[in-house]
Parts: sequence; C-alpha cells; structure tokens
Amino acid sequence: MSVAPPSSKKTPHPSVVLTGFVLLVFCTGTAEYLVAGVLPQVAADLDVSVAVAGQTVTAYALGVAIGGPLVTVATARLPRKGLALSLGLLFVVGTILAAVAPGFVWLVVGRVVSACAQATLFAIALVTAAQAMGLARSGQAVAIVSSGLTVATMLGVPLGALLGGSTSWRVPFAIVAVVAALGVLLLAVAMPRTPAPQTGAGDEIRTLLRGPVLLAVATTVLGFAGVGMVFTYLVPLLTDVSGLAASLVPVLLLAYGAGGFAGNLIAGKLTDINLGATLRGVLVALVVTLAAFPLLASYPIPMVALTLVLGLLSTATIAPLQTLLLRHAGSAPSLALAVNVGAFNLANAIGSALGGIGVAVGLLRFGGFGGAVIALLGLLLAVLALHATPPAASTSFTQKEEHA
Repeated sequence: MSVAPPSSKKTPHPSVVLTGFVLLVFCTGTAEYLVAGVLPQVAADLDVSVAVAGQTVTAYALGVAIGGPLVTVATARLPRKGLALSLGLLFVVGTILAAVAPGFVWLVVGRVVSACAQATLFAIALVTAAQAMGLARSGQAVAIVSSGLTVATMLGVPLGALLGGSTSWRVPFAIVAVVAALGVLLLAVAMPRTPAPQTGAGDEIRTLLRGPVLLAVATTVLGFAGVGMVFTYLVPLLTDVSGLAASLVPVLLLAYGAGGFAGNLIAGKLTDINLGATLRGVLVALVVTLAAFPLLASYPIPMVALTLVLGLLSTATIAPLQTLLLRHAGSAPSLALAVNVGAFNLANAIGSALGGIGVAVGLLRFGGFGGAVIALLGLLLAVLALHATPPAASTSFTQKEEHA
C-alpha cells in the first residue's frame, strides 16, 4: 500500500487569490463611481435633482471614510481569510439592496452598507500583494491590486453608463453584485488560512498616529478631492458645456479609464524607483490639468484629451501614496491603509459635495479651478510628508534609503 506524497496535494496558485481581490476591488470601484455614469437616469427614476442624485457618491465615500476604519479596528485580531470573505459578502448584500431600492433613501442605505466593506478589504488585499511580490516591488504590488479600480473606471463605469442608458440604471448594479460574488468564491477556494494577527487595535491606532502617516493621509484627501470635483459631474460638463452628444459619453469615460489603467501601472513602477519624485510630479501635473478644464470646456476635441489625461493622473496618485504608508506603517499597516482608502473616498465626498454646490448655483464649468486649488494644497502636504519621513523610519517595507 502506497501513501501519496504531500506534494501531490494541489494548492491554488497565489495569482488566484490576487485575482479574487482584484475582482472585488474592481466591483467596489465600479459601485463607487457607477452613479456618475447614470446620474441623469437615477435622478429621473427616483424623482430627485441631478445635484441630489450626485450625493449618492458622497454617501458611498463617507461610508468608506467613516465605516472602513471602524470595521478595521473592530476586526484587527480576526483571521484574514474569514474576514475577507465576510466583507466580500457584505458588499454583495449592499449592492443588491441598491439595485432593488424602491426610493432614494434605500439607494443611499444600500450604498453605505456596501461601502463599509471596501476599506478593510482593500487593506487586506494590499498587504497580501506586497507580501507575495516582495518589499522591493511594493509599488507594483499596490498597482496590481489597484488595477481593479482602474479597470472599473475604464470598463465598469462606461459599460454601466451604456447599460443604464439602454435598459435601466439598476442593471449595472446587479451585474456588479454577481461579479463580486465570483471574487468571493475565488477567495474561498484559494486564499490560505492564516493565524490571527498578533497586533491588535492599539498597535494599529499607534501606527496611524505617526506623523508621516497622518501627513500622507491628509495628502490623499486634498490631492484627490480636486479630481472628485470634476469627475462626479464630468458627464453633464461634457454634454451641457462642451456640447458632446450623449452617445459619445461612454466612449469618453472609456478613454478616462484607459488613461487611469496606464497611469496606475506606470506610477507603480516609477514609485519603486523614486517615490518622492513620482508623487510630486503626479500632483503638479494634476493641478495643471484641473485648471485647464474650465479654460477648454467649450472645445470638444481638447476636452477629450483632457479627460484622458485626467484619468491617467488621478489613479497615478494611488501607488505612491499607499506605498508611502506601507513602507512606514511597520507591522500593523491595516488601519493606516484602510484610513487612506477612506481618505480617497473622503476626498471624493468633499469633491462631489463642493462640485454639487457649484452645479446648483450654475458654476458647472468652473469646478476645475476649485479642484486645482485643492490639489495644490495636496502638493504642499506631499512635500511635507516626504521630508518628514526619515529614511530609516521603516524596516518592514523599505530596503534602501530613499531621499525625498
């Protein structure tokens, strides 16, 4: 009688786990921005104004920004696999609720429920990818996980706008729930069970309160809020001000996403080469691009180019900012990463809220100027964050000294 050797037992490849996380990140990104692509349909169906309908973006962003850190602290000592699966299912439930919402309030409730899962799930995915790829490639690891978000803007949101325009805005939400369920299934099959983390809520909070970490989070809020001011109301800007046909909007959103996909991957590689130069360069270019939107809003062809460039720059901020946190968060990075994910969403909330005020008073065209000012403040904080971080501050995610 022979005994099968231990090696005969097949174990899922780590890429399957990363695929599951990328699918879930794709779904959370699609759900977050989906309303921006079907804003007129949502407003008409639920009998609210476009400005009010836009606040469902704000609601989701606040759900991530507030609920995400609370969930992370409350679950600090739970095994990662069970937590990832539970959060994935929570997102699916919230998305289904949004898809079948009978009124505006229920739509907001569904989006807040699904939003509470995003930050912690994203943090688990980032740590998993960084451990799998090694410390020297942490920027690329962040870019791989974040590619789910960039594909969401490249394919998820434009396809959602296309489907929402031809059928119902509820159909894209239902599809997102199905794809998210597939991601949960991949994690259930392939993600290995690991011991519960040794660090607890206190360790996570102390890491978050480190000066460089707080500066990086503040940089995220201000650096990305300007994008939210323009992107949330990009569809009415392109159709009402630039005069583009509504049928062309999904194509332009696809161009935005294509730029975002490329920018994310490029920034991931550049971040591993020089974190400081990458972060500063992206924010400077973002300020210039946002300021150009009001100036060129009446010219359709330049607006197409600006939409592409904005997509590239907006996601190019993710890898350097998250890598900065990974390299200085020590052995308890989950809360810092979750808060920074929430910071991106808080930035969206601030941007969409300020943009909504501008739209309500007839200043749709000029949102880019406000966005540029906010992004400029983010650039100043980025400079402080990079210089406030001593080269030897991290032993977990840095292998060589890097001068800002």
